[in-house]
Amino acid sequence: MPPTSLLDAPASPIAPEERMYLDVYDAIMSHRLHAGTKLTEQGLGDIYGLARHHVRRVLARLAADGLVDLERNRGARIASPGAREADDMFELRQVLEAKVMDKLAGRLTEADGRALRDLIARERDAWMRGDRPLWIRLSAEFHIELAKLAGNALLVDALRRLVSRTTLLISNLDNAGQQPCSFDEHAAVVDALQHHDSARAQAQMARHLGQCACRLLARSPARFDLRSALGKA
Repeated sequence: MPPTSLLDAPASPIAPEERMYLDVYDAIMSHRLHAGTKLTEQGLGDIYGLARHHVRRVLARLAADGLVDLERNRGARIASPGAREADDMFELRQVLEAKVMDKLAGRLTEADGRALRDLIARERDAWMRGDRPLWIRLSAEFHIELAKLAGNALLVDALRRLVSRTTLLISNLDNAGQQPCSFDEHAAVVDALQHHDSARAQAQMARHLGQCACRLLARSPARFDLRSALGKA
């Protein structure tokens, strides 16, 4: 998942390898590249004018994020978790994020609360402007920021992969009040944390994750054009 600094507009040109990473990341999270889609080193290299070793590094980063599965002698494919894995991932997220709520309810500072609310405001703004890739990135980052504030680096790493891998399963809903990862639900979590109410924070997070699990993406057709999906047509 892109680091927090990449959530803002870059001040300088992005290197081609980083540009490939961000383009593929956004295309996956926006469902322009569908689950199970094969990504070839040759195809990506041709689009971005990069040698294969650069492409391999990008694919390795995406695999570490949980968005791409690398198979020996079969190349890279967009992660395609089955129903059982999806259930297992949301079950594990419920456990881990409940622990995050418990740790934060008594230690969230005013500055932490302001930073989280700023992130939610940016998430809401991206949704209202129709910037789906940025909105998805910010929505996922909210959960990672909570884990960071809890102060457990191993927990952050575990949630980073789980959040990415479950977010790509969430359906592409456009109806009002049907955001796959709602900023209003995020705000309710922060409200509980700022009132130092661990039980309510855990309940709000559990409800939020339950809503996310109910919005799983139906499988999409396999036909696609890689250049178009990456905005390079």
